[in-house]
Formats: sequence, structure tokens, C-alpha cells
Amino acid sequence: MNARVETLTRPASGAAQSVRSRWGFPELFIVSQTALPALLYLPGSQQFRLPIRVSAFAISLAAFAWWQIESKIQVPASRAQSWLAAIMALLALMLFHPQTSTLYGGVAHIAVYFAVMAPLFWAPVFVRTPDRLARLLWLLLICSGINAVVGVLQVYDPGRFLPAEFSRVITGNRDLGLDPVTFIGAHGERIVRPPGLFDTPGAVAGPGMSAALLGLIFATSAIPFWKRLLSLGLAGAGLAAIYLSQVRISLVMTGLMIMVYFLTTMRQQRFGRATQFGILSGGILIGSFVLALTLGGPTIGDRVMTLFSTDPISVYQNARGVQLQITFRELLFQHPFGAGLARWGMAASYFGLFTLDSPSLWAEIQFTGWMIDGGVLLIALYCGALIVTTLSQWRIATTSSDGRLATCAAVVMSTNLGVAALIFSFTPFNTQIGIQYWFFAGALHGVACSYGTEGA
Repeated sequence: MNARVETLTRPASGAAQSVRSRWGFPELFIVSQTALPALLYLPGSQQFRLPIRVSAFAISLAAFAWWQIESKIQVPASRAQSWLAAIMALLALMLFHPQTSTLYGGVAHIAVYFAVMAPLFWAPVFVRTPDRLARLLWLLLICSGINAVVGVLQVYDPGRFLPAEFSRVITGNRDLGLDPVTFIGAHGERIVRPPGLFDTPGAVAGPGMSAALLGLIFATSAIPFWKRLLSLGLAGAGLAAIYLSQVRISLVMTGLMIMVYFLTTMRQQRFGRATQFGILSGGILIGSFVLALTLGGPTIGDRVMTLFSTDPISVYQNARGVQLQITFRELLFQHPFGAGLARWGMAASYFGLFTLDSPSLWAEIQFTGWMIDGGVLLIALYCGALIVTTLSQWRIATTSSDGRLATCAAVVMSTNLGVAALIFSFTPFNTQIGIQYWFFAGALHGVACSYGTEGA
């Protein structure tokens, strides 16, 4: 297989070359997921915060509507689609839960869920070749890398590169002080955890994960030297942005994604590529850490070292373990079948209406959100969908007879596993990072089906 799986991007021929040469909606979609939220970076944009935030989700819903009405291409359903359909049916039923905050809020909450999942249905129609999927991954690297570079520059020169306005994470929680969103730099100055091209402190950590993994992958691919050099630079910026954001879970998940890709390439018997990737990964992890220390001071090192101060379970317990305990020791018994919709999250913030008997709830991790929205059944269904998707991607990566398809599957699986693992520390499947997950799952499924392979 080593001879067949050399690069993400290899020139195609014939009809495939024609497809590869065209740019269209998928490329626009990838760019929009960075460009639309980046509008909040502009001065005076906060008054348009709701439509700007909604727009990134609305474009996914619009694509689903187009697929239902206009698309003439038929793609076999993926294994995960039936799981997602069951999730939507459960959420529709939960709309009538007596503790759903408001009808509008409940509908908005369902819309967020569906906007995140919808790309699994429509992406296979648009993405049919490994070359196009590789191009979309390259675009994701560029968008995420630019985001990460801006994040690093925001620490280097905050007066020039920090956005003029921040979201209500700061303005609405002044009583908490600046400690949760800042740290003390090398010269005693207070540094804001970089938001990147968003308006929320620390938000650059998500794009930093994608930039780090994809940058390392493309840097070890058989592409022009300047692209490999650019990829390596963006990978370093991604990791430096994660260090500077002080979001430790993003650092851990980046390490997980790097390890998964390394092991998958070994399983594909691409030993030379795996060795090169592993060595380069170790070097860039250290180099970006040195850069972050130079910009952010010893506080960065202290924050990273807390990951090794005790055993991993204790580290997690001190960070997000309390939320997991609340979910399975309290909410499980209080609301085993859900507590109603729009009780937490963006829909609750904008459309919720609460009382003493039905107060707003807080979810810092995905398990808590799922327990609130649909109880143990929703947790089982969504976890089932993620497991089925991962196993399908692993099967394509390790059994496909086409080297380019196997390579793309390894990249998508590694990237998506990092997102899926965030359910223990974040709520990825109610945010844009979840849209990215299902988009690439759907894109890989479309490519696999076009090659006569059982899809994802």
C-alpha cells in the first residue's frame, strides 16, 4: 500500500480532472465557517451578533434545503444517517416537554442541532473525488492557520491585532473579573487569551487544533516544497495559539489526533511517512512551545505542566470532572428523559423564558447538554452515531484499495476523533466545530460511494 498512498493531492485525469478543477459550494462553505464569525472581529459588529452567529448555521440548513428540493444526485445513505434521524425525532418529541422554556426557543434549539448534523446528508452530493476532498482539507488548513496566526499576533501586539470589542463573555461577567480570560505575561503585563478571528477569549484553540494536525500532514505529503513549508509554519502557529490560549484540552486533543494519524499510517504500512510525521510532530510541539514561552512568559509553561502534576483522571476531575459528576449523579436521576429544550446554550440565551420551577441550566460538556435535552436516550443515540461514523472511517482508511481514498479517510478520521473526544470537556456538537465534523464525515462518505466503497 505504501506505493499507492503517497500524497493527499495527486493529479487526476479525465472526468475526475474536470471535477477537480471546479470550485463551488463546498469550498465556499469551508471559507464561510471562518469568514462569517470573523465579522465579529470588526468594530461595531456586536449589535449584529445574533444574525452573524446564526448565519454560520443557516448556510448549512440552506444547503440541506437545496439538497432536498433541487439535487438530482442520489447517494446511498450512510450508516450514521439513521442515528441522526432518530436524534431529530427525539428532539421533536422533546419540544412538547412541559419544561421546554419557550416554543421559539425549543425550535431554535432543534435548528442548532440539525444545522450541525445536516452536512452529513448534503455533503456527499458535492464531494465525489479524493482530489476535491483533499482540496477542502487544504482550505481548512489555510483558514484555521490564518486564524491561529492572528491569535499569535494578538499576544505579540495586542494593541494592533486584538478585536476592538469582545462578546458578552467579558462584558456580561464583569463580576468575575479578568482572571478567567487573561494571564500574566513575561513582563508582568496582563495578556488576553487570544480569540483569533472570533470575539471570545481563547476561541482560537479550536482552529489551532485543525491547523496543527493538517499542517503536519501536508508538510509530510508529496506536494510542492513551498506548500510543505507553509503547512509546517501553519502547524507551528496552530500549536503556539493553543499554548497561548491556555485551553489545555485542545492541547491534549491535538496530541490524540497526531497519535491516531501516526498509528493509522503505520497500519497502512506507510512506515517511512509515519516516521517522518512522528519526528516532525515532536519537533514542532517543542518549537511552538518555545515560541509561546517567549511571547507569553512562564505562565504558559506552568499551565502546561499542570497536565503532568498528577494522574490524568485527577487532572480531568479538577477541570471538567465536576460537570460529568453532576450529569450522571444528579441530572440522571432528576431528568433521566430530559429536562426540556432551550434550557441551556445559545437558544436559551436569546429565546429562553425561565421561572423558579423551570430555571435555566448550565452545560460545560456535551454529556450535560445531551442529558438536559433528551436524557439517557439522547446520549446513547449520539454516542452511537459517533461510534458508527468512526468505525466506518477506520474501515475505509485500512481496507480501501485506492491509496488516495485511504489517505483522505485517515486524515478525516484523525481530525474528527479529536472533535468527538471534546464531548468530555466542551459542547462541540452544538457549535461550529460540530458542523466541521459532520461535513467531513459526509464528504468522505460521498467519495467512498463514488469509488464503489461502503461509505462512512
